[in-house]
Amino acid sequence: MKAIIGKKVGMTQIFDEKGVVIPVTAIQAGPCVVAQVKTVETDGYNAVQLGYGEVKDKHINKPEAGHFKKAGIENKKHLREFRVDSIDVQVGDEVKADVFAAGDKIDVQGTTKGKGFQGVIKRHGQSRGPMGHGSMYHRRPGSMGPTSTPGRVFKGKKLPGHMGVQTVTIQNLDVVSVDLDKNVLLVKGSVPGAKGALLKIRPSVKVVK
Repeated sequence: MKAIIGKKVGMTQIFDEKGVVIPVTAIQAGPCVVAQVKTVETDGYNAVQLGYGEVKDKHINKPEAGHFKKAGIENKKHLREFRVDSIDVQVGDEVKADVFAAGDKIDVQGTTKGKGFQGVIKRHGQSRGPMGHGSMYHRRPGSMGPTSTPGRVFKGKKLPGHMGVQTVTIQNLDVVSVDLDKNVLLVKGSVPGAKGALLKIRPSVKVVK
């Protein structure tokens, strides 16, 4: 099964054989434990649930504790499910970074950084109004739309509001190298989230050569 849960360590840069700088993100990928296996016969679809991260017993509730006890594994801090075409693992199996190799194309899903309440210039990239000649309209949203007809603001109008903390998937990232001893993936480019953010890593669904 080529899927794993990881944690963003941070960004750095490495050099290839020609001396070209490659910006990479270091991801602590696993080790994960298979907590549950779902099949078409039992659940209507094929999926594998992975557990990641150590946690104290007092920090999980009774349903979670029962779930881990049924699987016969230690309590885990995070649980994530991956849809798969076929099942080739069993409950209790360990999944490490060696499921991927250098040159693989992967999709990385994470939660973006929170930016708080922001205006339309930062949130949507709109332009500001004139700053001089008596203009009183600098960083506001702009026209609210027609007047008497239809007499309302259309749904989807780009306005100020909460920015960030969204689930984002970056597709077709290249795995530059894999450190099997430390379970670390070096992935070309950036991935969503701050340092320490939880990530879901899967093979690319839209491979672009």
